[in-house]
Amino acid sequence: MKVSSTFARFDRGFLVRLADWLAVAVAIALPWSTTAVGICIAAWFIVLLPTLDAAALKRELGTAAGAFPVVLWCLGVIGMFWADVSWHDRFAGLDSFHRLLAIPLLLMQFRRSGNGMWVATGFFVSTVTVLIASYTLVLVFEHSWLAGIPVHDTIFQGTIFLICGFGALGYSTLAARRHWWIAVLGIMFLVNFAFVTASRTAFIIAPLLLVLLGWRLVEWKGLLGTCILAIVTCTIIWFASPVVRGRIDGSIRELQVYRFADKQTSIGEHLAFLNESLIIIASAPFIGHGTGSIPEQFRRVTAGKTGVSAEATVNPHNQTFAVAIQLGLVGALLLWAMWLAHLFLFRSKSVTAWLGLIVVVENILSSVVHSHLFDFNSGWLYVFGVGVLGGMAMRERAHLSETRTMNFQGGDGTAMPPALDASASDSSNMDNLFCPQTNVELGLLHFGSHFKTAS
Repeated sequence: MKVSSTFARFDRGFLVRLADWLAVAVAIALPWSTTAVGICIAAWFIVLLPTLDAAALKRELGTAAGAFPVVLWCLGVIGMFWADVSWHDRFAGLDSFHRLLAIPLLLMQFRRSGNGMWVATGFFVSTVTVLIASYTLVLVFEHSWLAGIPVHDTIFQGTIFLICGFGALGYSTLAARRHWWIAVLGIMFLVNFAFVTASRTAFIIAPLLLVLLGWRLVEWKGLLGTCILAIVTCTIIWFASPVVRGRIDGSIRELQVYRFADKQTSIGEHLAFLNESLIIIASAPFIGHGTGSIPEQFRRVTAGKTGVSAEATVNPHNQTFAVAIQLGLVGALLLWAMWLAHLFLFRSKSVTAWLGLIVVVENILSSVVHSHLFDFNSGWLYVFGVGVLGGMAMRERAHLSETRTMNFQGGDGTAMPPALDASASDSSNMDNLFCPQTNVELGLLHFGSHFKTAS
């Protein structure tokens, strides 16, 4: 009986570690391969299932960050019953909501695991290889359609470059140990937008994230300083980069062609989709047209029209509208409640909180012109980003709370080590949280506390 119990504990421990490393595999695959991501996620879920703890899962579902994604999915299930489309279309619409269910699972997994930083590191290193490939393609295939985009497309590449670029800049300034080479990599990610692959969305989001970084570092002083820096940087890039000037000039021409000739252009399509989305939402504002109704609603609203307005789409290119068309204002409010809960999850000033904040803010800003939560790659990027980093943030706060409790219970006036001092900054604690030396100190502190109690 004892042997069987020992084997069961060993087997569960092995599965817990394997689930962590499969999450690392997902992070490594995300910048490169959709197929590999799907396989790794399926393997991760199968391995994670036997390790689930009912009490721990209930705890995550009791938090706003873990509960709102599940509530939004439940509303998607209920919304199937009033959709005026086939059941095939209803289930197809629900597919977009399924990945939200992984958020509380990841929060639970990485609240208990110390391997979350390996997931973040794996994603960063993998994205660096995409960055190297992007620059290489520009140098080798200067006039080719391949230039600058080795895999996926400009939109997803822009997303991961923004996250890694500003994540690296924040890490290099917030971490207790300064890593100048990480800051250089962060700059190289952002330079890519100016001289290699120009993303219109990135042009708008990057200055906002720069201002957010200034606010996170020194609040109002940083806000003013980074606003000035953003203006100066944009001015320099405008004069130095023909890629940026060409992209902006092309966007202006697209807008004029749409307004005066009603011809199909990328910007014209986006504007037409947004206008049609407002008409669709207005016809069923409170509970929407039901899950899976987007294609049918656009077919109806574009019937009999000409030009760009006659094009029926399956994607309104706006995350809020994509939810509101199906689930009305109730669904849209739940979506924003989920975003706000995830923003609040990363409210501290630690490195982990900064990385998570970048993931959430980038998703919110880019979702003005994209339905990223419903896209495969961008959706899973958000889910794993929030789930893993959110679990790490919760784990970090638990360690800080435990440290404060032990400080309070010590009662002997002995000063705590700097890395474990409750008055230390969140960034110092986060940087030391994954340091073996600090973990040893924490273990010794536990031992000393129990020894005093026993005495």
